[in-house]
Amino acid sequence: MTVEIVLLAMIALFVGLRLYAVLGQRTGHEQQPVLRPETAPETKKTVAPVADVPANAAEPSGLAYDQGAAAGIRAIIAADPSFDVARFVEGAQAAYRMTLEAFWKGDREELGYLANAEVRGAFESAIDAREAAGETLENRLVGIERATIEDARLNGKVAEVEIRFEAFIAAVTRNKEGEVVAGSLSDAVPTKDLWTFQRDLKSRDPNWLLVETDEAA
Repeated sequence: MTVEIVLLAMIALFVGLRLYAVLGQRTGHEQQPVLRPETAPETKKTVAPVADVPANAAEPSGLAYDQGAAAGIRAIIAADPSFDVARFVEGAQAAYRMTLEAFWKGDREELGYLANAEVRGAFESAIDAREAAGETLENRLVGIERATIEDARLNGKVAEVEIRFEAFIAAVTRNKEGEVVAGSLSDAVPTKDLWTFQRDLKSRDPNWLLVETDEAA
């Protein structure tokens, strides 16, 4: 019985640390996010400190946020000085990849760690329909070309950050006989998404959850 309790505690600790690495905050030691090897961003962005950007300044090339999001980012930093723009964007890219892969594989448990109930329910409904049709996906995220904070806001102590992802995905759908019915792994399709992540800054839980997904213009 003692061994079982210890094992359960170790599993719970692993899950907590894994999520913290995906969308966590700075620890004070300025460590890099601990991501899966395949989730490292393809390119590194140069990010200017938010506090150093004048409110009326034009957006410099390479920033990880649009100028319209600067005020919201300042508000979040004022409420939580540990919030780090560059690390958040890196973590969001990892979460984007992990969420898509979990959806493609039909991994409901993984989706439960990354998204709130509403978004998770939408993903699960699509998975249920896919399984009922006997279809499987062989999708692959080829690369994330751009990940930019388009909006940020603070409602009381609840922070929300919208990120625009521009990526290339190779997608194949197979029927229950294993035949390809749509897509091709040799041709990557461009996709543009706008995902919103949310966190209650009063909470001791450092994790951000995916609360909304939209197709970006």
